Amino acid sequence: MRIVVRRERCTSAGMCALTAPELFDQSEDDGRVLLADPDRSDEHRAEARRAVRLCPSGAISTDEPEPSTREHRS
Repeated sequence: MRIVVRRERCTSAGMCALTAPELFDQSEDDGRVLLADPDRSDEHRAEARRAVRLCPSGAISTDEPEPSTREHRS
């Protein structure tokens, strides 16, 4: 999984760092999102997807589509 961070869209809400601290951090200068460890994205897929959903500014995305409800039940 590839995580894309658009710092210019970030509003410094911090949901990403709270949701997936293994993957995201916040800049001490402006509070905007930082990708802490992109090499761990595959082992933290669920956390990355949750951070994408919770980001109020849409500053985070992945290269994988969100699983459908039907896929969750399988």
